[in-house]
Amino acid sequence: MSDSAIHSVSGGASTGGAGAGQSVGGAAQSGPPLVLITQYVRGMTFQVPGAPAIYAAISSMRPHITLGIDVQARRAEEHRPTWEVTLLMHCTGHVSQPVQGQEAPPVAFVVEIAYSGIFTLQNVEPEAVEPVLFAECPRLLFPFARAQLADITREAGFPPVLLQPFDFIAFWQGKRAANAAAAAQQAAAQQATSAAT
Repeated sequence: MSDSAIHSVSGGASTGGAGAGQSVGGAAQSGPPLVLITQYVRGMTFQVPGAPAIYAAISSMRPHITLGIDVQARRAEEHRPTWEVTLLMHCTGHVSQPVQGQEAPPVAFVVEIAYSGIFTLQNVEPEAVEPVLFAECPRLLFPFARAQLADITREAGFPPVLLQPFDFIAFWQGKRAANAAAAAQQAAAQQATSAAT
């Protein structure tokens, strides 16, 4: 993993993971291997495409929610084990549940939240850095990002969106496997092309 690159894992999925004060990667530790220094809302947008007419039916509305999640990590300080991890949520609420074969119901609202934390990693084995950044760190941020989503939808006049716990370990493992399969497929295709020429 390049120190200067921005890394991301994206997809959608339900909690697990080592606690912030537990050993990570079997490394001996003189202090907690993972420390959350600070956390903050990096950015937030909220749109109501059908306003103001859509509010006339809000009392009987039961929005159908679709959620996309992305995780990004980058160095916060050069030459120090300090990282900024950002949990991105893209939430769309339709006025009702879509029915297959029928036109999609109108969009009630669209929310995008970027919730970040600054983490310090100490005594973490190199092979454990990626799962810590993309599974454990977002697991710690998730309750706070979830609260932001519930608050903003409630303040906008809609029923609050209350997300269920999210399994970031399974999420990371699934995306890692998918990325490895895609890389292997690409390598095989390049090898076949080289052999044909």
